[in-house]
Amino acid sequence: MYYLYPRLTLVLFIALMPALSWSQAWPTKQPIKLIAVFPPGGSVDQVARILAIPLSQQLGQTVIVENKGGASGVIGTSAMLAAPIDGYTFAVVFDTHGVNQSLMPNMPYDTKKDLTPLVLVGTSPMVLATNASSEFKTFADVVAAAKAKKNVSYGTIGNGSLGHLAMALLGKNNAMEFNHIPFKGGGPLMNDAVAGHVPLSIASIFVTKPHIDSKRLRPLAVTSNKRSPELPDVPTVAEAGFAGFEAPAWWAVLASAKTPPDIVKRMNEELNKALRNPEIANKLHAQGIDIAGGSVEKARGFIEVQIDTWAKVVSANNIKPD
Repeated sequence: MYYLYPRLTLVLFIALMPALSWSQAWPTKQPIKLIAVFPPGGSVDQVARILAIPLSQQLGQTVIVENKGGASGVIGTSAMLAAPIDGYTFAVVFDTHGVNQSLMPNMPYDTKKDLTPLVLVGTSPMVLATNASSEFKTFADVVAAAKAKKNVSYGTIGNGSLGHLAMALLGKNNAMEFNHIPFKGGGPLMNDAVAGHVPLSIASIFVTKPHIDSKRLRPLAVTSNKRSPELPDVPTVAEAGFAGFEAPAWWAVLASAKTPPDIVKRMNEELNKALRNPEIANKLHAQGIDIAGGSVEKARGFIEVQIDTWAKVVSANNIKPD
């Protein structure tokens, strides 16, 4: 009778030993993989590679970046979820993650339930720009033309992209008419924007700024809630009379929702440490990214607001995927 509780404690300890030893062994078992859910060369790829270096140094383990693009990030995210839930595979995602659930009725996962954010890396404004020789000299010129029902055309990186949704929201809420022209990515969009084949373009600062620096594109407005340090002379859409308007691009690192909580906590701590590293911060700023960082809860709250906001826009405008 007196030995019941000690024996029970021993049994429980033995039962928990595999889990304890497994958790304590992380991350010594194998290299950690960051799946960049877009092809090489884009902002998601750059963010993943920038973060991989300090993570490897801090954790004492190799961190590999693997690109798995397609379906606006769904293919790469699905690959992460299909991997063993052992804390060795994570996904670096873009703002399309907040839109996919609304656009794709047959998603292979639930964006809110099946994933947990590790950290919100940062945000960046979308930039509305025009060809250097365009008739549009200011954002006010665009507004006037759209309100006059001139059916102003604009290009984006694709149907259902953040740029598409931002312009749909702006137009519908303010009696402005815009004609959306989807392109197959930032490269083709910028080629036609620079050549003047599309009157307006809206894309991330990462895609747009090189062409602004070369004077081939004129920036008209940014979609952040404050002016970008990269483009301090360019007004926000909100400044132009559309109070509260905000449509930031963003990047985050995600894990399976089934990932052990202690690994989620450790990865959040290590990612925040990396984001505080001045060298890493400078590299991200060079991509036009305003660093966010913070807790898992902060990241979750931000992402869920994005999901809910753009779900309403998709529904109100009957936006369908390509």
